[in-house]
This record gives sequence, structure tokens and C-alpha cells, in this order.
Amino acid sequence: MPELPEVETVVRSLRPAIVGRRIVNAEFGTSRVMRGMPPDTSDILRGQQILAVERYGKFIAIRLSAGCLVVHLGMTGKLLLDSETTKWTHAVLTLDQGSVLYDDPRQFGRIEYGPDIPARVAGLGPEPLEVTVADFGNRLKERRSPIKAVLLNQAVVRGVGNIYADEALFRAGVRPKKLAASLKKDAVARLHAAMQEVLREAIDSRGSSVSNYVDADGQKGSFQNAHRVYQRTGEPCVTCGTAICKIIVAQRSTHYCPTCQR
Repeated sequence: MPELPEVETVVRSLRPAIVGRRIVNAEFGTSRVMRGMPPDTSDILRGQQILAVERYGKFIAIRLSAGCLVVHLGMTGKLLLDSETTKWTHAVLTLDQGSVLYDDPRQFGRIEYGPDIPARVAGLGPEPLEVTVADFGNRLKERRSPIKAVLLNQAVVRGVGNIYADEALFRAGVRPKKLAASLKKDAVARLHAAMQEVLREAIDSRGSSVSNYVDADGQKGSFQNAHRVYQRTGEPCVTCGTAICKIIVAQRSTHYCPTCQR
């Protein structure tokens, strides 16, 4: 699933191409990706101007002159510029210059239209790149769940997923099953710094292309080449040489070093 760095990269590649453009035509399929979409959305969108493209955690908000399109890429969703349609294309916006389409083979993504950002999206936790260490610590001390599960909880911080939770925990030296509420102040500070560091590095590398992820121009990211634990089961730790272990936490595959993480 595309996480914060991948979604941020998509937003940055979309923004210069579509902001300021007008929607000439809008075509939507009938798959579950469009669940809840008003039947007259195509007519409503026609003629509207795209004012901004923003990210809210893993959500993409395309703000229009009247209303807002909100996109979640799910597991395999892609927003692509000036691309040919496929059998997995669920939406096409034809603009006064160019086009943008949504492809999603597994159909776990979602596109919706409304007057503004839905409350359930606007009400998510703070951005992990903006949250202070004090606020982060306060949010953790309320949670008696494994720290990996807490990092995945979008009400705590929004946008962190499986890849970057594993990578941040490794850099912070914290075991994924350790209870969040039990973390000492220094461990919270290390994790806060590691989380922000790994997210910034991943954004600079245009995300991790571990599956079919590409940006809006169809370009892959490269941060997968810098993963220290994620999907490296059995390989030597880059720090100590111990074999990387794989366990399940919060129903998600979780990778860690049993020597470096305590």
C-alpha cells in the first residue's frame, strides 16, 4: 500500500500538471472504487477548475472551484498523467490540457466527491513530519498496544504504514512488540526522530517501489534500495550482522533485528 512518502510523491508530480486546469469531461466506472459517488458527479465536475492538490496522510485531496475529490490509492491504485486507459481504469478526468486517470487492479482504493474533505479524513491524527516530540509522547503513553500497531493507527499519526513503521523502529532500536505506553522518554525521542528521518529520506527518494507503485509520471521510487529491515527476512542486519526476523504484529508482516532492537 502506498504510504506517506509515495502519496506525497504522487501529489508533487500531479500538482504542476493539473493545478489551474479545467475539467472538460469526467468519466467514472461502476466498480467499488466509486462506492458512494453521486450519480451526477460527472455533470457536477464538468467545467470546474482544479485549485490545489494536497495530501492528508495517505489521502489525496483535489480541491476544485466547487467541492473536492478525495482519493485513497488502496493497495494498487495509481493516478497517472496523460496515460492510456486499461481494463483497470476506473476514472478519467479530461482537462483543458492533458488528462489524469485512476487505475486500480485490486480495487481497494476509493474516489469520492463532496463539498470538502470528509470529517473522517480531516479528523485523523497529526502529520508525522509536523507532530512535536511532546505531542507524540503523549499519544503513545495512552496506548497499551504494541508500538508497531500504534504507529499504524492513523488516529495517532497519519500516513505511516508497514514499511516506514518497521524502518523507524529499527533506527530507533525499539522492538515492534514493545508496548507503546512502556516506552521511556529517551526511546520516544529516538523513535520520533527516526520516524521523521526515514520519512524525509523516503520522500527525497520518491518513495519505495516494492510492488507496482509509480508516481503520476509512471516513474518508480528508489527508497526500497535503502530498506534496512523491511522485506529482508533472513538477511544480515546492516548494523550487527544478525539475521533479520519476521513476525506478525497487528495482522501485518513485521521485520526487525533481534539484537539491535530492544
